[in-house]
Amino acid sequence: MSNFQVKRVGVVGTGMISRCLVRLISKHYNDLVISKVFTRRSINTISDFPLPECLTNSLDEVLDNSDLIVECSGDVYHGTDVIERAFQAGLQVVTINAELQVTTGSYLAGKGFLTEAEGDQPGSLAALHEDAVQMGFKPLVYGNMKGYLNLDPKPEDMAYWAKRQGISVDQTTSFTDGTKVQIEQVVVGNGFGATITRQGLEGLKSTNLNETANILAQMAEQIGQPIVDYVVPSGYPAGGVFVVCRHDEEQAPAIEYFKLGPGPYYVLVRPYHLCSLEVGKTIRRVLSGGGVLLNNSTMPSLSVAAVVKNSMKAGDIIERGIGGFQVRGEAVKIADNPDHLPIGLLKHSVLKRAVAPGQVITFDDIELVPSRALDIVIEQHRAVIQAQMPNLLPLDERMPQHFPMIEGERVGKFSGIPAA
Repeated sequence: MSNFQVKRVGVVGTGMISRCLVRLISKHYNDLVISKVFTRRSINTISDFPLPECLTNSLDEVLDNSDLIVECSGDVYHGTDVIERAFQAGLQVVTINAELQVTTGSYLAGKGFLTEAEGDQPGSLAALHEDAVQMGFKPLVYGNMKGYLNLDPKPEDMAYWAKRQGISVDQTTSFTDGTKVQIEQVVVGNGFGATITRQGLEGLKSTNLNETANILAQMAEQIGQPIVDYVVPSGYPAGGVFVVCRHDEEQAPAIEYFKLGPGPYYVLVRPYHLCSLEVGKTIRRVLSGGGVLLNNSTMPSLSVAAVVKNSMKAGDIIERGIGGFQVRGEAVKIADNPDHLPIGLLKHSVLKRAVAPGQVITFDDIELVPSRALDIVIEQHRAVIQAQMPNLLPLDERMPQHFPMIEGERVGKFSGIPAA
């Protein structure tokens, strides 16, 4: 008798990634079935979803009818709540949500099974890393390719490109101003114990990937640790990922014969990432007992700070960090910036003082809406500080006025904006 059993996949989110994933699984997978899809929108307003009968506004219904959860809402606050509920239900979680991974993911990774999926650049780099290590290569650089960069794009331009590409303005903006690539590379760095050469990464322009990759590899060897970074290519396609490696010297003749050059640095390139079309590989990996492909690790050394784009004054409201027009994200070392505010926490937040272009926003600069995500980040910060900087007091001890506690519950001072 066959032991074949179809596994039920619950999906959180109804955006482009969700729609494409649902179509893929429903048409091409005989071992997986979409059970329920959780949305916060009114179901009768969703007209373009491929399996409308699976839509529900009940998270309990999703959890009760799934063997695994795919979280692809793109929302740090909402996704964090969902994942904690999934863990309480004993479910494993696959994310296509690097924004969540870099904000609350390290805490969550210590509470249950959490992995980012193959398909988006971090997961594609993780898969390439696995291939490289299995072949005996020693990675020095984990590289991302970015086709276009504008650190301060205009709202009208982002609205045009969002409509043309069929994605949200927020997503388009975070891709364009570099926030997304910074987030992605920080997740990879934390996941594989890599570091950065400087705040915001090098972001080298490149007309020849091998030459640029060699420069980055030399930087990594000078530091004595693998690095994460990205290039802005010209004259060859963007959108892929690459790993720069070394190998045993006695393998050099064979590797040169295999057309990777004379060394000592070898560039392994994956010239595409197909987002939702590749997520199924990670779902199958997890359901078959495979380990974590990639997450932000339980003890990160890197984070993504919120950097001011244009001058703002006290009392100004930052509606959103990731994908907004007031700040962008830059990779930082936590040890060098222990008070920085992770950009994923910025949502309906009020400035307490004026800030200037290029300034890194700290916790003491901003009034944050109370949330579970904020609680998690503070707890996560405490663990990192105690492990990496034992002589530095955690944020909630150095700035207790910003994190008041009443009978174990955190109470925010600002109540003029509804909680997320």
